Amino acid sequence: MAAFTEAVTDGQARVVEVTGALALPDMTPVGSNKTIVGVGGDATITGGGLTLSESTNVIIQNLTFDDWNDDAINIEDESTNVWVDHNSFGVGVDGAVDIKRGSDFITVSWNRVTGHDKVMLLGHSDNNGAQDIGKLRVTYHHNFFEGTVQRNPRVRFGNPVHVFNNLYQDVSGYGVASTEDAGVLVEGNVFVGVDDPFHLAEAASGPGTLIARDNLLLDSGAGEAGGDVADIPYAYQLDPASEIEALVTAGAGAGRL
Repeated sequence: MAAFTEAVTDGQARVVEVTGALALPDMTPVGSNKTIVGVGGDATITGGGLTLSESTNVIIQNLTFDDWNDDAINIEDESTNVWVDHNSFGVGVDGAVDIKRGSDFITVSWNRVTGHDKVMLLGHSDNNGAQDIGKLRVTYHHNFFEGTVQRNPRVRFGNPVHVFNNLYQDVSGYGVASTEDAGVLVEGNVFVGVDDPFHLAEAASGPGTLIARDNLLLDSGAGEAGGDVADIPYAYQLDPASEIEALVTAGAGAGRL
């Protein structure tokens, strides 16, 4: 554990390989220019999690997180250019992947979350608009939300936020929530057995905007959409919704690179 902590916190650009089980006592800071990747097919982090603060150019890939005591991955304090890819998440205390406090230009892709409650929070507070407006631009694609409860993701302020080609299966609370003037494009996803796939506003948070298109709703509710969303600033290839269940089931999570 000491070698891992030193490698991810120092000021050097590094590729940090994780093998086997790694128990962290709490949140471990991750500096800039780090790639943290699981190798060998059994790399697992338990107990604590990883936190990025003012960090840039970070990749977190091919790891299994379970039984975390705060967040599994926390990205905050204007961290930028982060890729969270092909990880698996079990059940922990708070967020699986939380992004907040002015962080920007982040991709969350090909991850699998099973049975967890508060999954992915984007923007932590209704009172943080001064820092968050114009930031929190995040893409979520080809993730598998399996038996989760809520925040898949829950969005404040970010616009555009792009949620595409994800698989939602038996989500018991809600899928996507757009709040506090956020703008979310929910596109080409598949919802299976999800009564509330997407909506505007959540709890005490006021509504954002949400455009829903080309989604496949199977034994699911109709969802709530409305308003305009800023243009997506990149080119991308949208997979047909009819292919997502097979693609994401086979490809999402650790060990599926």
